[in-house]
Amino acid sequence: MEVAARVTSKGEVTVPKAVREALEISEGDEVLFRGARAVLVRTPDFLSLAGPILVAADKRSATWG
Repeated sequence: MEVAARVTSKGEVTVPKAVREALEISEGDEVLFRGARAVLVRTPDFLSLAGPILVAADKRSATWG
């Protein structure tokens, strides 16, 4: 997909609807700009990736150090 967008005098760019839908970007999401190229990526919500950490029964309550 190749879609153009114009930069305003304030340096703002409106992300076209087709791009927002393709990247599943919505209001409040954060995006990342990389390097000298205009590459738009959606930043993952790392908390949504979190889950339980499985620990062997004999390692539970073990001290660190």
